[in-house]
Amino acid sequence: MLSTAPFEVPQYLLDRAKGLDRVPMAVAGADNMVVMESARQATEAGLITPVLVGDRGEIESLAETMGWDISAYRIVDTGGEDESAAARATVALARDGEVRALMKGHVHTDALMAAVVARETGLRTGRRLSHVFHMTVPRSGRVLMITDGAVNVAPNENTLMDIVNNAVGLAHALGNAEPKVAILSGTESALPAMPSSMTAKAIVERARAGEVTGAVVDGPFAFDNAVSPEAARFKGIDSPVAGNADILVVPNIETGNGLFKMMVYFMSGLAAGVVLGAKVPIVLTSRADPPEARFAATAIAAIAAAGKASGPA
Repeated sequence: MLSTAPFEVPQYLLDRAKGLDRVPMAVAGADNMVVMESARQATEAGLITPVLVGDRGEIESLAETMGWDISAYRIVDTGGEDESAAARATVALARDGEVRALMKGHVHTDALMAAVVARETGLRTGRRLSHVFHMTVPRSGRVLMITDGAVNVAPNENTLMDIVNNAVGLAHALGNAEPKVAILSGTESALPAMPSSMTAKAIVERARAGEVTGAVVDGPFAFDNAVSPEAARFKGIDSPVAGNADILVVPNIETGNGLFKMMVYFMSGLAAGVVLGAKVPIVLTSRADPPEARFAATAIAAIAAAGKASGPA
């Protein structure tokens, strides 16, 4: 049965964002009503100073319809060009240091990410890009991050190390000084017959050798043993992560994508999606996302950008 409970923006994000300077954020493809509403909401909440990228005439027409005075905000006009032009212009703003975060608007994910990862003109760093779903459910204070369910399809061991470190950095920015990281598989034992369990074991060994700091990393875990203390106790798993994971690192995109959608549709989980590992954080939303998820993701990106600007968490 699908949940009908209303989505909720976690209060702790709003509290965390209080007192921070507004983050300059470029909106790729702002010439769309839903996107403009998202940008206005984040602006009026004091989170961002928007730079609106897209067709100037359409952006100004939408703003007039909405009753939003955007005269104080910059518009980068890409006219009637295709969405790739808006994506490239948005990325250029970040590359040149004019904004500290990006929001995917009315452009396809492939177009935006192609501009982000372009070797000569993009926003690459020494770390692989990855996606985090910041998950919360109504009437619960627990935060669960699922990574990567949107960018890396079948990550190898080295990519998974970057995925772990990206998520740990975000947890630090959001106030969790030592997140518990569970490396998921289909078992709690390292079995050669299940390759993901062997990879999980290798990730844990590398983390404990110093490749991950400011976190407790353990695995492999089946999903129940990562999130349920009762299941972990029943199976006799002795680990501070067992049953108490803050971050779930999935072995492939299918696992992460299915897991977050089950939380959304069965539990009214709020899935706030952010891409990390580039020079700036990127709000990566879907057309199916509710306004609450877009707002929460924007708050997360703004907090992460503010943390990066002030130095390591």
